[in-house]
Order: sequence, then structure tokens, then C-alpha cells
Amino acid sequence: MNTAVEPQDLREAISHLKRERIVAAAVDLFYRNGYGKTTLEQVANELQVTKPFIYAHFSSKNELLVEICSRAIRLAHESLNRAMAQDASATERLETVVRDFLRAVLNHQPHAMIFSREEKELEQKDREAINLLRRDFDRRLVELINLGVCAGEFEVADVQLAALAIGGIVGWAPVWFRQNGRLSLEEVASHLASLALGMVRSPAQRGSHAS
Repeated sequence: MNTAVEPQDLREAISHLKRERIVAAAVDLFYRNGYGKTTLEQVANELQVTKPFIYAHFSSKNELLVEICSRAIRLAHESLNRAMAQDASATERLETVVRDFLRAVLNHQPHAMIFSREEKELEQKDREAINLLRRDFDRRLVELINLGVCAGEFEVADVQLAALAIGGIVGWAPVWFRQNGRLSLEEVASHLASLALGMVRSPAQRGSHAS
């Protein structure tokens, strides 16, 4: 059996690895020093390469920030995709979203913090594209909560506000979470998932859950 790697595949794999090295170095520097105080020359020095090495994969510092912010918002969509693929109730799906999204953002804490702090530094067209992805996540979360309302699992006065509040619970966690803190990542995910469900669960569901 021929298992030889095609030259094109090999080139793509090498290019991917180089991009990942650049992104990792940029994440480290943007997180520690801030986007505004970091130069591409510093990113290159961190990698012990020249700036042309970076320009071969990213046209600007802004493009690097776009990549980092895009990865952060994709974590949200991937969590929601996994939850919606489940053959489960709205309650179980929402719990999955919150737990999974929390694990993702806390395991990628620097990405999440850079997204939160530095999104305003993006060029306008890129900021609008990122905001579109965020609004799409909010819309999909509203749809999930509405499914729970229609099924009698949730009772919510303002579904859109509830979706924003749940997103805020997850989005704020990277700001205060500490890896060596009082609560482990899994404990935080469990507590905040329960808190999110408590915001939307109907009285009947609260009673059955308590019993």
C-alpha cells in the first residue's frame, strides 16, 4: 500500500505548523503585554525568526488579531453545534452548551481574554465580521431557549435578555478564573451551568429537579 505523502499535502502541513507557531507567540505576547504594545518584530524575536517569516503567513498584526478573535468566537459555535447534535431535551442541551463552552474558554483563557480586551482594536470591517459571528451565536442560543419554552422546560420573561446573560456568565469567567484557585475548572463549569439553568428553568422543572 502506497502511504507516501503528496508534496502538496506536506507543504500545507508545514505551512499550518508555521502559522500555529506564529499564532501561539502572538497570543502569548498580546496576552502579557497587550495588542497595542506588541510589535510584529517582537513576535518574530519570540520565535527567533525574521519578520518576512511572519509576513509569509499573515499580512499584518491586525490579521493575527483577527485569527485569534475568530478562534475565540468559534469555540462558542462549536460548543453549540455539539449540543444541538444531541438527541436530548432543551435543558440537557443548554447545560451541555454552558459546560462545554466554559471548558473551552477556560482551557483557552488567553484567547478569550485577548478577544474581550482587544476586539476594539480590530479594523472596522474585521470587527463587524466578528460581531456578526457573535450575534449569530446569540441568535442560535435564543432559538435553543425558545425550544425549552415551547417544551415547557423553561419559563423566561425575556428570552433575548436571558441568552445575553448566559453568554455573559461564560464570557466573564476567563477574567476571574485562576487555574490554581479555590475551584477547579470542572467545578466552575458545573456551578455556572447550574446557575444558567436556574435562570431559565420553569417552576415545575425546578421542583422536579429539586426532588
